[in-house]
Amino acid sequence: MPAERIREHAVPVAAARRRRLRADQARQLADLLRHQIRTSGFPGGVLPLEGTIGADYRVSRNTVRQALDLLRAEGLIERQPGVGTVVVAEKYPHGLDRLMGLAETLREHGTVTNEVRTAGPVTAPGPVARRLGVAEHSEVLYIERLRRLGGLPLSLDLTYVPMDIGSGLLDCDLEHNDVFRLLERLTGQPLGTADITLEAVNADAHSAAVLQAPRGAAVLMLERLTHLRDGRPVDLEFIRFRGDRIAMSGLLHRTR
Repeated sequence: MPAERIREHAVPVAAARRRRLRADQARQLADLLRHQIRTSGFPGGVLPLEGTIGADYRVSRNTVRQALDLLRAEGLIERQPGVGTVVVAEKYPHGLDRLMGLAETLREHGTVTNEVRTAGPVTAPGPVARRLGVAEHSEVLYIERLRRLGGLPLSLDLTYVPMDIGSGLLDCDLEHNDVFRLLERLTGQPLGTADITLEAVNADAHSAAVLQAPRGAAVLMLERLTHLRDGRPVDLEFIRFRGDRIAMSGLLHRTR
């Protein structure tokens, strides 16, 4: 290829690479700022000026603006005239290293309220029956609750419980208690372990409407099968969290 042709191709390639590098830097900066937001690292919830952020992280002002645009699109920050860039949405920490109910986990951040949308016996679908260790086509208790913190929708919980225990739950106050505490009270023994899977899924129309989230928005799906101390499975849950209001965290140990 003639030298002139090579130079012609090199110019747009170099420009594209610069744009890509700036976008990479913006994502990296957004990750660092998001951590600061999540851990209340900005006094009064006000971010530093763009120039200060650029100097602190040694990036250009354009990169800072792109990073802030990413966080603004996530609904975490907004620009307020006369104030600056402020945090407008708090992400609440949900630990993954202890088996706790949502109210127990978030007790330092306020009171979790529960709207019981459905509670009653249903015929267990095959996968539910197998995981709970009950007979095919037997009845289990199904509970659907919308959980709020500070009045804002936080999660939609779909729960299945074996009916010999679930019948007792129907007489309990499901609006003001975590199911975990009620299960321990009814069975007379503590919970032991839980198998969990965490993934991002798109909100279906029903979930989006209940959680007041945009249809198709990504939500965090926590699937959890909880066992009593003696190993019996007693609680199968499918929990959809608003990803813009919850952050999963934990302390992991490396074993050899």
